[in-house]
Amino acid sequence: MRKQLLIQLTPLFQERERFGVVDALISGAGGNSARATTSREAGFFDLPCEAFCDVMGLNVVGTVLPVQVFGSYMARQGRGRIVNIVSVIAERPLTNVPAYAAGKAAVKNFTQWLAVHVSHNYSTDIRVNGLAPGFFLTDQNRYLLTDAETGEPTERGKTIIDHTPLGRYGDPEELLAAVLWLLSPGASFVHGATIVVDGGFTAFSGV
Repeated sequence: MRKQLLIQLTPLFQERERFGVVDALISGAGGNSARATTSREAGFFDLPCEAFCDVMGLNVVGTVLPVQVFGSYMARQGRGRIVNIVSVIAERPLTNVPAYAAGKAAVKNFTQWLAVHVSHNYSTDIRVNGLAPGFFLTDQNRYLLTDAETGEPTERGKTIIDHTPLGRYGDPEELLAAVLWLLSPGASFVHGATIVVDGGFTAFSGV
């Protein structure tokens, strides 16, 4: 996996001569698999270990490898900004997606670990933080959250909206301000944090 990633990133390394220093990295690997998802027909004890490991690898190792590659440049130049994409699932695991939930929780923990590591070993001008989105309606999850024929929320979508105090899904553009803030001098004392952007989802107990 590391070798494949390095091959894919080779053109980016070549572009470094044109663009100069590596200022920031947004490490956003993530995803789930139907084979690693529980249901009434396929309980947790029947999940294939391979499927569970694949999802963990995608979310955890898929976050770590870009950080190793681009973070090494930041370590040499003594400055940089890293934002790892976590998820509200790291705070409140959802039903049916144990591997994805565990993977994103691991990414949050890795973010905290990395923040301390780079400060102690490389530079205090390298900041590392996480961003935990709530439920945002995108092409990737639209089929799960909305009915294709009516455009209305599915049962799972209704549950999500009912548990989001703002009463709606997020718009992907609503994440931009948080990302830009984390990368900016305005967040110069924010380090090892995971910023939640979820419309209040994790603040609501359901009662």
